[in-house]
Amino acid sequence: MNFSKSDIAQITQKGLTVDKVKAQIAVFKKGIPFVNLKEAATINNGVLNLSENEKVHYSNYFESQCNAISIIKFVPASGAATRMFKALFAFLKDYNPEEESINSYINRTKNNELSVFLIGLEKLPFFEEVVSKIHKLIPDFNELSQDQRRLAFVETMLDDDKLNFAQYPKGLIPFHRYKDYVSTAFEEHLFEAALYAASNNEANLHFTISERHNHKFDEEFKYIEEDVEERTKTKFNISFSYQKHLTDTISVTPKNEPFRDDDGSLVFRPSGHGALLENLNELKADIIFIKNIDNVVVNKYKVDVSQYKKILAGVLLEVQNQVFEYLKLLETNTYDDNTRYEIAQYISQQLNVSINSEFKKYSEKHQIEYLRDKLNRPIRVCGMVKNEGEPGGGPFWVEGEGGRISLQIVESAQIDKKNKQQKDILKQATHFNPVDLVCGVKNYKGEQFDLTQFVDRNTAFITMKTKTGKNLKALELPGLWNGSMANWNSIFVEVPLITFNPVKTVNDLLKAPHQLF
Repeated sequence: MNFSKSDIAQITQKGLTVDKVKAQIAVFKKGIPFVNLKEAATINNGVLNLSENEKVHYSNYFESQCNAISIIKFVPASGAATRMFKALFAFLKDYNPEEESINSYINRTKNNELSVFLIGLEKLPFFEEVVSKIHKLIPDFNELSQDQRRLAFVETMLDDDKLNFAQYPKGLIPFHRYKDYVSTAFEEHLFEAALYAASNNEANLHFTISERHNHKFDEEFKYIEEDVEERTKTKFNISFSYQKHLTDTISVTPKNEPFRDDDGSLVFRPSGHGALLENLNELKADIIFIKNIDNVVVNKYKVDVSQYKKILAGVLLEVQNQVFEYLKLLETNTYDDNTRYEIAQYISQQLNVSINSEFKKYSEKHQIEYLRDKLNRPIRVCGMVKNEGEPGGGPFWVEGEGGRISLQIVESAQIDKKNKQQKDILKQATHFNPVDLVCGVKNYKGEQFDLTQFVDRNTAFITMKTKTGKNLKALELPGLWNGSMANWNSIFVEVPLITFNPVKTVNDLLKAPHQLF
């Protein structure tokens, strides 16, 4: 496949190489294999269920160590709020007030999300802001019929020339309404960080955002900084980064030829949250908390949520300390056969890493190299929530190349659901992944790991998209907490449902964890 001079210039401008783009096209042609599930990770089989005493122990252990280590909270926050309002956009597009009432529209279209939205209207955190804007635009608003007022409310929220909420970053949409103020998801992350991600009364937070939203986040932080720091007695150090263009991937036609725009240029697309591994890799800290921008709660639930973050961090620090001790021991050559077997058992039982059945037959030198390789990796401790409904992606034991069994977070799209055996294993899943991670990214010498060296490149995603009415295939990199961390040492811990409160639709803001009363 040959690229023109203008193609090569476009590729180079993105920070990519022709060989890398050709390799991406080869992935489309070859296809990406499904993962091979061995079994679901369950309690006492890959998922820890801590006792109350253990929870207290790990929480206290973290609190005793937190002022002696550097901590960052990493928050992927680049998404716009558009998807939150999908049902409302459908309403604005299809509803004709001249022909039917809103109730008739709901009955005709089965748009139950609109019904829930209208019933809970006054409980929405931005209700007063929208109504205030309406009265400026429509002086006789109170004289309108109920349907006219409801329609005006939705239009004022979403129209480009009005509040235009859907084009805001999700992190800056009003999420919670308190007695004296309204809080965004961005602000709630600051309050949370003060509770569990602070060291010596300072909290470092890093948000990955869209480049076009940079000034909006800066303005929001300047607006709330003094108030939040005073109320939390914490100084906040906020940094931002953008998804790097060099992580973009080429799009292809259904026949795996480069997809071109109307002007003949190549079409590249952002490669999913796996691209954020590059951003994560640049952070300098002893431990990193990872949590999505929309997973926050109102104040009365924050203590419970924060307690489990401390528990996960305590597990990480204790395990990391033991791993570091073993690595230093192996380096000093002060060990015997029993010590090597003890370390192998720890790797298997505590780090969930399968040990080769031939290990005891290895030479001493080979055993040491093998143990060092298994121990000297980034560590992640991940909260896992019980499935409450249909099982989906979550924690599984996966069989990889050479029959190696490992503990992974697997998305349902990675599973061959046409394969009865794989589908049955999927149905046996007891937990799902709420994106609740604490990561140790330094080695026993205090050096940063190069996280790009621990990725399973075979766990990327191919998805179907459209552009200007034409179908295209897009390539997403291995997910940040999926294939991008496939070769980390992983520990999964059961956490309660209160720790998982994402706002995927506007109606989620009406649920208890997002309401004051």
